[in-house]
Amino acid sequence: MEKVLINNFIKAKEVRVIAEDGTQMGIMNIFAAIELAKSKGLDLVQVTEKVTPPICKITNYGKYLYSQQKKERKIKVNTKVTKLKEIQLGFNISPHDIEVKAKRAQNFLADGDKVKVALNLRGREKAMGDIAKKKVEFFFTELNKLIPIKTERELKREPKGFTMIISKN
Repeated sequence: MEKVLINNFIKAKEVRVIAEDGTQMGIMNIFAAIELAKSKGLDLVQVTEKVTPPICKITNYGKYLYSQQKKERKIKVNTKVTKLKEIQLGFNISPHDIEVKAKRAQNFLADGDKVKVALNLRGREKAMGDIAKKKVEFFFTELNKLIPIKTERELKREPKGFTMIISKN
């Protein structure tokens, strides 16, 4: 949470003041606004500094901080972090094993994660890139039978082999 400026820590000479009930009181000198807040037994809290003059609200500082923290917790609970899971295929993988790996990828996608499909090539396998490409495409079609998917990053040749990133449609 960013640092909230209150009372004498506000650096602007003039501020736009909002009363505790939410009504706008207009633009005031900073000292007059602080005096008004003190006379009501409250604090002058800077709400935003992105506009000129900055917007300040007359409120209880502790209650304002609590409401801001509550908003941040609510936002944090509602956001789901997507992870990138990896499924590795081998050059000599059998069709049945591809189906098993596709079911595993389906579980990852159902949880809302993205899946990186990697087929690593070693030695002479690097010369047979077209066969490796067909294996990854077969995996993609098998997975597409189980769950509708889309490609985040197309099938790409890299120094170690082929990779692609997929997610749930």
